[in-house]
Amino acid sequence: MAYQNKVLPIPLSSIAASTFTGSYQLLSAAAGLPNPCIMLHIANNASVGVTVSYDGTNDHDFIIAGDERQLEFQANALPQNFSASLAAGTKIYVKGSAGTGTVYLSGFYCPTNS
Repeated sequence: MAYQNKVLPIPLSSIAASTFTGSYQLLSAAAGLPNPCIMLHIANNASVGVTVSYDGTNDHDFIIAGDERQLEFQANALPQNFSASLAAGTKIYVKGSAGTGTVYLSGFYCPTNS
């Protein structure tokens, strides 16, 4: 399996902060990430901070209201000829208090020749 020399976006997903209940809710698609992502971006355009989880159980990150988080997996791959990505199927969750605005998830992946 060889990677192509280009990147493609995954579909944008989002959740309204008005639906927050204080428990984890799915931000990614129901099946998780459609492709292994080399870059993931979470934009918290909500009036409340959100806690992020990559397993729906444990707290992994916190993004304050109006801030964003960009994770560059490939940029941190070692040795240099290795690839690093967040696995396809990974589900991403957020939790917070009810507020206004929206939290968005976007990302990019390298397609393969298979």
